[in-house]
Amino acid sequence: MAAGDTNERQDSDSGQRLHVFLAHAGIASRRAAEGIIAAGRVSVNGVTVDTQGSKVCPGDIVLVDGQPVQTESRRVYLALNKPPGYICSSSDPQGRPLALNLLPRDISERMYNVGRLDFLSCGLIFFTNDGDFAARLGHPGSGMEKEYMVEATGHIPDEVMLAFQQGITIEGVHYRAQTVQRTASRCLRIVLIEGKNREIRRVFSHFHLHPSRLRRVRIGPVKLGNLAEGACRELTEQELSNLRKITGALHHVC
Repeated sequence: MAAGDTNERQDSDSGQRLHVFLAHAGIASRRAAEGIIAAGRVSVNGVTVDTQGSKVCPGDIVLVDGQPVQTESRRVYLALNKPPGYICSSSDPQGRPLALNLLPRDISERMYNVGRLDFLSCGLIFFTNDGDFAARLGHPGSGMEKEYMVEATGHIPDEVMLAFQQGITIEGVHYRAQTVQRTASRCLRIVLIEGKNREIRRVFSHFHLHPSRLRRVRIGPVKLGNLAEGACRELTEQELSNLRKITGALHHVC
């Protein structure tokens, strides 16, 4: 995009910043949208935009990878009970089943997962077309608790619980659970705040333990409850209101 054209958009009080527009359209979170722009995948009115700060106005034609983008008027917030053996991604080069494909077929909005559960793990995960919602919920500073029920193939020693709750550094990465409670000889209830990649599995592996089942049963105020494996439901207005209190102003359900 020409410099003068970009500056004119930046200086204008009207319009919406491009990365915000893409987030509201359900393309990606705001941060991820910035990466899409930087990669030169976005054009506005036929001109490629690869710098941040540009604005779009009503009537502008926005394309991502050559496909038209329109802001979706309906915000969708779903809770899914992901079974083991599904990947949380929009695609998979290995051809593994996608959790995304478990959502109802009558949802036409572009949906994506909020956070992740690894391939073997199961339980509660959110899907939405609201980029702001996803960004706030996924931010490490949100303080959002995530609760897991973990079963191991053998007895879990007390030293594992103590180390995880006090904090342990493994290969240069520090892991610390908010709380760890024993529910049986081979079972723990673990609450995480930050939730680093494969955190529970890495800590268990460090102590030569193997989780035979790792299930997320709660995200903040939202519980998995009796939602059947592979099924999903809409988040209630009360649940969204409670999430809003934790993460800041989130969009209301439309």
